[in-house]
Amino acid sequence: MAERGRWLIAGVVALALLGTGTAVALTRVSADRAGAEPERGEPAKTAEVKRTTLADQQTVTGTVAYGAERSLAGRRPGTVTGLPAAGDVLERGEAVYSVDAKPVPLFYGALPLYRDLSAGVDNGPDVKVVEENLAALGYRDFGTPDEKYTSATAAAVKKWQKANGLEQTGAVASGDVVVQPGAVRVASVNAQLGSPGAGDLMKVTGTDRAVTVELEKAKQRYAKTGEKVEVEITGGKPTTGTITAVTPTPSTGSPGEKPKVTVTIALDDPKAAEGIDTASAGVLFTVGKRENVLTVPVGALLALAEGGYAVETATDRRLLPVKTGLFAKGQVEITGEGLTEGLQVVTTS
Repeated sequence: MAERGRWLIAGVVALALLGTGTAVALTRVSADRAGAEPERGEPAKTAEVKRTTLADQQTVTGTVAYGAERSLAGRRPGTVTGLPAAGDVLERGEAVYSVDAKPVPLFYGALPLYRDLSAGVDNGPDVKVVEENLAALGYRDFGTPDEKYTSATAAAVKKWQKANGLEQTGAVASGDVVVQPGAVRVASVNAQLGSPGAGDLMKVTGTDRAVTVELEKAKQRYAKTGEKVEVEITGGKPTTGTITAVTPTPSTGSPGEKPKVTVTIALDDPKAAEGIDTASAGVLFTVGKRENVLTVPVGALLALAEGGYAVETATDRRLLPVKTGLFAKGQVEITGEGLTEGLQVVTTS
């Protein structure tokens, strides 16, 4: 048998995302030939080749809440005469606040109104926002929503204004409605009755609870947009979630601070957090998973001088070449000739 340099695995310093390989730190302890007996007084440690499911996972504690808060500023001149309460959920068409005893309703859309609209204005996407919301509220005189503000659009606006106790002008000023991506939940109210209508009024969030966790940037491989995670909510029910965003966490400037990312997770079953405003949640990220595979402790791997890896049998001290797969929790997936479940191999741990 050709002599092999024997190397013991000292520690894994980086893992391949799906376990197809690994970078390791190696410490050479001798140039023993295969089959050499352990030194007297130091019997070899052994481990059993096991068949199991191996998963590369990371559990992180996060928070389940209604997501990031955003400021909502009023744009209608006048005096604030009505405000919602913290915790209120507001939907399309409902008044977000009132100015001079007139409601300022909520419209859904991705674009705020950036000008005053009336019949004859230039075509624009803000017109379509108004028409889409009017149509959703039952005012469809103009037909299919488009970017043209016609007399039919003005007629639909007048009907909507009458139903809301507003002056029937057929025009919509930029501050007459609040445009948000969807329904909102009032997180806190900054303004008071009597405050100026054009100013900072409140903070709002979405209406769906989301889980947020912080990960060190070095562990960002665990979090990929669109991937599924398992979620255990304190006081709630176990569920799964979908990663919707991974964004850099702003630095606090503390000495030695490690870069982090914030992971936002949408709950697949919102009812799992029913009745909970804010709570902690354990999030289980899974990068790779192998079912019904043979595994050994990482310390059982030997790096061969000619390249590749092997394990050493405990009974006759033979070297069996192996290919490595997934590394997780101190174990490694292996394949190769002569490997069987229950086989005893030499290990360092």
